[in-house]
Amino acid sequence: MIIYRVEIKIQAEAEAEWLGWMREIHIPEVVQTECFSACRIYKVIDSGQSGPTYVMQYRCRSLEDYQRYRDRFAPVLQKKHSDRFAQRFFASRQLLEEVGEIRREETPNA
Repeated sequence: MIIYRVEIKIQAEAEAEWLGWMREIHIPEVVQTECFSACRIYKVIDSGQSGPTYVMQYRCRSLEDYQRYRDRFAPVLQKKHSDRFAQRFFASRQLLEEVGEIRREETPNA
C-alpha cells in the first residue's frame, strides 16, 4: 500500500471555504482518477504552528498508480487548487510505503 500524504497549512480566514471545496470538489476529483482507492482527511491538533493545518492521506495499491496520478492528473488538479487559494496556503507532500500494521489484541470480557 502506498500513501500519498499532502499537508496543507491554510490561512484561518480561508479555512471554511477551503475545507468545503476540498471535501466537495478537489478530493472527489483526485479519487475519481482511479489512481487512489480512498482519502482520509485529518486536522492537525498539536502542531504548534499558527493557523489551521490539515493532512490528506490518499491510498493507492502501487507505486505505478501514484506515478500515473503524478504524471497524468496532478499538474491540472494542483493548479486548480493553487489558482483558487493563491497566497493563502502552504503545501508539502510525502510518499509513504506501508510496511506493516500492529493492532492491540482484543481481550474477551471477563
